[in-house]
Amino acid sequence: MTKTTSGDDKGSGLLKAAWLIAVVTIFSKLIGFVRDVVIANYYGASTVSDAYFYAYQIPALAIILLGGVGGPFHSATVAVFSKLIPNLNEKPSEEVNKLYSTFMTTTIIFFTILAVLCYFFAPQIMGVIASGGDAELISLAAEHLKIMAPVLIIGGIVGIYYGILVTYRYFMLPNLSPIIMSLVIIAMVMGANGKDNNGVVLAWATTIGAVCQWVMQFPKIRQLGYRLKPNLDVFNNLEYRHICELLFPAVLSSTVGQIHIYVDMFFASALREGAWTAIGYANRVFQFPVGILVTAFLVPLFPIFARLVADKDYDGIKNYFNKGVGVLFFGAIPIIIGIIVVGLDGVRVVFERGAFDSHATFMVAEALWFLSVSILPYVFRDSITRVYYSFNDSVTPFVVAFSSIVLKVLLNILFINIMHMSIGGITLSTSLVTLFNAVVLGVLISKKMQMDYKSLFVNLFKMCVAGVVTLILCALSAIAYDKFVILPKYVFELVKIILIGALCLGVYIPLNILMKMDYAQELAGRVLGKIKRRS
Repeated sequence: MTKTTSGDDKGSGLLKAAWLIAVVTIFSKLIGFVRDVVIANYYGASTVSDAYFYAYQIPALAIILLGGVGGPFHSATVAVFSKLIPNLNEKPSEEVNKLYSTFMTTTIIFFTILAVLCYFFAPQIMGVIASGGDAELISLAAEHLKIMAPVLIIGGIVGIYYGILVTYRYFMLPNLSPIIMSLVIIAMVMGANGKDNNGVVLAWATTIGAVCQWVMQFPKIRQLGYRLKPNLDVFNNLEYRHICELLFPAVLSSTVGQIHIYVDMFFASALREGAWTAIGYANRVFQFPVGILVTAFLVPLFPIFARLVADKDYDGIKNYFNKGVGVLFFGAIPIIIGIIVVGLDGVRVVFERGAFDSHATFMVAEALWFLSVSILPYVFRDSITRVYYSFNDSVTPFVVAFSSIVLKVLLNILFINIMHMSIGGITLSTSLVTLFNAVVLGVLISKKMQMDYKSLFVNLFKMCVAGVVTLILCALSAIAYDKFVILPKYVFELVKIILIGALCLGVYIPLNILMKMDYAQELAGRVLGKIKRRS
């Protein structure tokens, strides 16, 4: 298991951790892609797949949003425990272990109550969320939710495990464990061999996969010296209060984010069959490159932010923030170009087979195109949120997210009910809400410290100029390719994606270097340095 070096060598440690996490995240995302391809192949974009994805949004709140890497439980654990453990090579003190036990006990109780409520009130919950759907959809979704209710309990536990592991600089295991759930789903769905007509096998596979995810984390937590001794010492524990002060608003903030999804589910349930499945797959495609970027840099960067805040080193925060977000911007623009130019081809290669037809492919691509414009505000919002968390402030992100619910509803009404944009209207409203949150959070951070955005946005302007030129050249090349190249299906798309991808990078990076954009010059310097050392 890879562990980074001491916190003193922050620069090299950050880059090393980012690279390793990126590699593992790529592998994890690839396995996740295979999982999605298998699900799409057997269930297509149908009532069964819609029912599963509607139901899955409830346990996903725990296993991904609350308990996932970067979620509130992970973030609260890192923010508090990283300040209580001066020596990462020693076993945790009795005080730290007691805090761990208290946190774990209250978390298990909370999520168990939530799971029980979801089990017994599944029909009512699904009736509200998918109120625009028919009785068959609601009934099937309720059945799936009952099966997946235990995932809620596992989500909070895994989130604390992630936080402990990241605090000790074990970045690989938290990013590897989601692979287990994907592999279980792949194995069980393929084992059913198309005989799972109501999606029950898929729902059970999700629950079993979550259990395996927990089992994978447990031995390392024990090895680090953490022992669960159930207690409810919640009133006389100052550090537990600090956790709650950070955690509760962050949970509410993530829950508000989930409310945004429920709003979308409400509008999508009234659209054509498979609409919510298409939006779900579009989000998965979107999260593949963006998730790699954000996870790779923000997971190792967050503990650094927490320590810099503790040391009141605000110049250090500015430096690391601008460098981290700048690199994310630099990598995000080619992703946007790729989605716009060859997004449809990519969806066709990945999903279009079995029960997933060309109509479903276009629905996913339509959702993806409008979602792609949110990448830049998305990475900025997630980055600045980590700065708030480092100041033990999760209230501000919550208030900002909560205030955007009305905006989300109004935009959905505008794009779907008035402008009749269908699936694209839902993802476009998501992109605009993300932009709103990013701008407001970026402005309000001045109440805690003065950020230095000038250099960051000067570089972003240069990237955008290079990006527009690159987009035009790639779009023209794609049109010419479609007109003159004749190849078998899938080969046609694969060759097109490779050629456009190579052209995109071949134009975008040199243009940034010519405009003396900092990150491009640094990248070129690193590559040339490695070439010289090997020669």
